[in-house]
Amino acid sequence: MVKWAFVSDFDGTISLQDFYWMVIENYYPEGEKRFREWKSGEIKDIEFLSDVFSSINQDEETIINSIHRMAIDQDVPEFIKEIQNNGGDFYILSAGSDYYIQHILEKHGVRNVKVYANRGYYKNRNVHMITDESDWHYHERYGIDKSRVVKHLKQEYDRVYFAGDSEPDSHPAAYADVTFAKDALQTILSDKGLDYVPVNSFAQIRNYLINEGSI
Repeated sequence: MVKWAFVSDFDGTISLQDFYWMVIENYYPEGEKRFREWKSGEIKDIEFLSDVFSSINQDEETIINSIHRMAIDQDVPEFIKEIQNNGGDFYILSAGSDYYIQHILEKHGVRNVKVYANRGYYKNRNVHMITDESDWHYHERYGIDKSRVVKHLKQEYDRVYFAGDSEPDSHPAAYADVTFAKDALQTILSDKGLDYVPVNSFAQIRNYLINEGSI
């Protein structure tokens, strides 16, 4: 029996909006300047996200309620169950924070999913991220090295699928057996000459796996 896993990015792939945009739009309008600095390469990804997440200035109940209002691809909870019911393991691989990811998984009743992300916690009306250079998957720019995580999983599984939507996902895509690419990731992978399956939703990914015979 083939041992397989499905690995997915979170922001913009599972969720329909990046958590940092929700924060900027609702609590930190100054974050748009930081966004431009990040996109121009003046600051690193982890610096941008840490600054935005630590600028919410709300009580935790308000933050959690905002997290719960974030829309996700409606097919994801059942898709995860279907993966698991067909012998696959599901992982979330994010350069964001596990703080909001775990709250969304709990809201939608998703269980038995391992999350690889930058660790986060609530303190003093904000969400703070922890990075540790001694972590085996530490990355100076992103906080977490997505490529290293996928390569690690490739040692455990015969087949690894990956889904993503943006630049950080182009790195692990080089090591996955099949990559499902949304939005900007399609152009990035095309420019790099890497194979991918273009998708807009998890319903399309599900159809691919059904036709392949994985589920």
